[in-house]
Amino acid sequence: MSRLRFLTAGESHGTCLVAILEGLPAGVPIDAASIEAEMKRRQFGYGRGPRMKFEADRVELLSGVRHGKTLGSPVALSIANKDASIDRLPVVTQPRPGHADLAGAIKYDHRDIRNVLERASARETAARVAVGAICKQALSALGIEVASHVIALGSIRTVPARVTVTRLRATADRNPVRCLDARAAKQMMRLIDRCAREGDTLGGAFEVVVEGAPPGLGSHVHYDRRLDALLGQAVLSIHAVKGVEVGEGVRGSSLRGSQLHDEIFYSKAKGFSRSSNRSGGFEGGMTTGEPVIVRGFMKPLSTLRKPLRSVEIHTKKPVVATVERSDVTTVPAAGVVAEAMVAFVLTQAMLEKFGGDSLRELQRNLAGYRRQVQQF
Repeated sequence: MSRLRFLTAGESHGTCLVAILEGLPAGVPIDAASIEAEMKRRQFGYGRGPRMKFEADRVELLSGVRHGKTLGSPVALSIANKDASIDRLPVVTQPRPGHADLAGAIKYDHRDIRNVLERASARETAARVAVGAICKQALSALGIEVASHVIALGSIRTVPARVTVTRLRATADRNPVRCLDARAAKQMMRLIDRCAREGDTLGGAFEVVVEGAPPGLGSHVHYDRRLDALLGQAVLSIHAVKGVEVGEGVRGSSLRGSQLHDEIFYSKAKGFSRSSNRSGGFEGGMTTGEPVIVRGFMKPLSTLRKPLRSVEIHTKKPVVATVERSDVTTVPAAGVVAEAMVAFVLTQAMLEKFGGDSLRELQRNLAGYRRQVQQF
């Protein structure tokens, strides 16, 4: 069995986005309707721009799936762009502060920044969500579930609370900003409206919760096998995310050890357990069996309708930055993208630990390990 990996390709206003997911075992049930539902969740959220009103993403599975199950061969998929006007759009020479524009143009020696911004666009995350939707279905077949919610937007913060995947799935998407705190959600929407009127943008934070992951995923023996670090990299790769936290990583830095660490208990009925989960489900780079908690912190988006100062790359004269079509905020959608990335990394970790070229073999290996854990 090969290592699970994926690649995406495509530009924001190109013909389509494509992705190849390689390394899934054969026999994983794939529900196309569930994939479409995940795509809609990515487009959901208060503060989104006009593109979300007409770009209804449809995923076409091109290979690797037959009769509703994976074959063990690479899964290829495509997502058509309704707006495929890339060659009719104007040349861009006024880089936006905070975006990939100037650094990318310098790196690749482009004189038209559109060659950078079309690929650097967060439109690429549609392909990631499609890949993540497939990984979620693989994880679900192994008893592992993933969900997310918004915990901050701008200066508005929710009260920290321990939540379950069941509650998140039942309530988060019912709210326009995917926030469980109804009072904070109303304040967030008012803040979005105000920033929209002012031509500004907002950042925030989201939390991803994973339940069902067995203890022992990842490893302490090498830096590049620590699963919490791999999850951090995956979440930090999402557009505009500038910080990642596992468990109470930030707040815990100001506490004493006696206030932070999760004490260990044992009973014949439950085995080893913790009464708290401030570690976010990780110790020494390995899962503990407690829910995995990962948070991402997103900066305000780089395209402002009231643009910031910049420099024209040819004349070097002061200008204002280019204005591209954009959103006020995408924090609610970023949580959905983070679910996809977390699902991919966890699927990768499950396959690395338990192997198997078919789902049935993988499930058998996992069941044997779970019995071993119970008997430890």
